[in-house]
Amino acid sequence: MNFPRRRVLHLAASAVAVATVSRTARGQAYPTRPVRIIVGFTPGGTTDIAARLIGQWLSERLGQQFVIENRPGAGSNIAAEAAINASPDGYTLLLVGAPNAINATLYEKLNFDFIRDIAPVGGIIRTALVMQVNPSVPATTVPEFIAYANANPGKVNMSSAGIGSAPHVAGELFKMMTGLNMVHVPYRGASPSLSDLIAGQVQVTFESMPSSIGYVRAGTLRALAVTTAERSKALPAIPTVGEFVPGYEASIWYGVGAPKNTPVPIIDKLNREINAGLADPKLHARISELGGVPLEGSPAEFSTLISKETEKWGKVVKASGAKPE
Repeated sequence: MNFPRRRVLHLAASAVAVATVSRTARGQAYPTRPVRIIVGFTPGGTTDIAARLIGQWLSERLGQQFVIENRPGAGSNIAAEAAINASPDGYTLLLVGAPNAINATLYEKLNFDFIRDIAPVGGIIRTALVMQVNPSVPATTVPEFIAYANANPGKVNMSSAGIGSAPHVAGELFKMMTGLNMVHVPYRGASPSLSDLIAGQVQVTFESMPSSIGYVRAGTLRALAVTTAERSKALPAIPTVGEFVPGYEASIWYGVGAPKNTPVPIIDKLNREINAGLADPKLHARISELGGVPLEGSPAEFSTLISKETEKWGKVVKASGAKPE
């Protein structure tokens, strides 16, 4: 049977319109059942806290439970792969963060391309790391520390939460930009790294604000600087590394991602609700307590951040020669 060309075009246009309306309707109705947010680390850390904060907010706003599912392992790659391989229907999300940007270069053989396979939804929090030393180190400023390390090449030990962790690459960036010869000592997590710093087994570390701030405020460790471009409201008297090493910046950030091809109306709805949460005084205050700032913005802006961070840390990982354990 032959249809007139006009009739064929009309049917095609109708099909597109129906599909568009259907996608929009799904976005408006979403979610109709519980949603899981996969987290690549164990409960209790900054990553997990960020996920639970935004998960609780979304649960209250959207009337369905946003359940946190912790899948630690392989530097968060196990969680990333699980989310990437999930159905792109908005019911599986991933807590995205700086580790994903670092892992893109640190791990030579991954079963996915993070930038290609994850649809950015929106940011949650950005927080500084703290450059801190054992009080026995004869340095109270970054310039004094640089002078001390230059006078003791290869004798200053720099701890981190593990090879390829944010504290590790932040320290490697500092070494690159100052030309210092420091020995990296990796640990399995922030707690043992800080414990040995307190004990004087190592001399310096670049650890996250939530993990460090209690020790700094108590005087157990001496903060020399924060690593973000601007001073932290949590430690306003502490300068930035960049005030002494121009151009230096490192931070920990987290947000939400979804499998690629997740419907745009669903991503946009989640983004709106996340940004509404970041503007809420109570949630904003909780983020401030963690030493962070809200990371508001559109999916496109979050995508740009992920791309820039992946490129930046890729250069640092290659220069350092770091390999996963």
